[in-house]
Amino acid sequence: MGGIASKGQLRMSFLRWAVVTVPLILLLGLAAGQSVSVGSDNAWYTALAKPALNPPGWVFPVVWTTLYIMLGLAIALILNARGARLRGLAVALFVAQFALNLTWTPTFFGAHRIGLSVLVIVGMLALSIAATVIFARIRPAAAWLMVPYMVWISFAGVLAFSIGQLNPGAETLAPADHTSQML
Repeated sequence: MGGIASKGQLRMSFLRWAVVTVPLILLLGLAAGQSVSVGSDNAWYTALAKPALNPPGWVFPVVWTTLYIMLGLAIALILNARGARLRGLAVALFVAQFALNLTWTPTFFGAHRIGLSVLVIVGMLALSIAATVIFARIRPAAAWLMVPYMVWISFAGVLAFSIGQLNPGAETLAPADHTSQML
C-alpha cells in the first residue's frame, strides 16, 4: 500500500485535523473573551466615548465566532499539508499571531491599556500577514481563509486607536479588571 493517498483519504485527513483545530481555536477564543468582563458588561468600557464607526455589541461575538471557525479551518489545511517545505514556519507564525490574539481582550478590557492593545493588534496583523503569505505557498485556500481575519483586526486596530484618541487618560478611569468571568 505504499502509494499516493487518494482524494478521499486526503479529505478524511483534513477533516480529522479540522475536528481538532476548529473547536480548539473556538475554545481558546472563548476563554480569552471570558477572562475579563467585556462589552456592556464592562463598566470601564461602557464609560468610554466611542467613535461613530463602533459596531453594536452583538456584532463582536458573531464576527469572532465566524473568524475563529475560519482560522481553525485554515490551520487544519496547513497541518494537513504533510511534507510541505514551509509547513513548520507557517504553523509557528500562526501560533504566534494567535497567542497575541488571545492577549488582546485581557490587555484592552482587563488592564485598560488601550495603547498597548493597539500595539498587540499591530503585532497580530504583521504575523498574520506573514503567516498568510506562507499559507498561500502551501495551500492558497488557507490563505484566503485568513483574509477576513486580517481585515477585521485592521478594523479593530482603527477602532481601538480611535477610542484611545477620544479618551485620553482612559487607563485611569477605573481600576484594572483582574477577575475572571470563567466558570
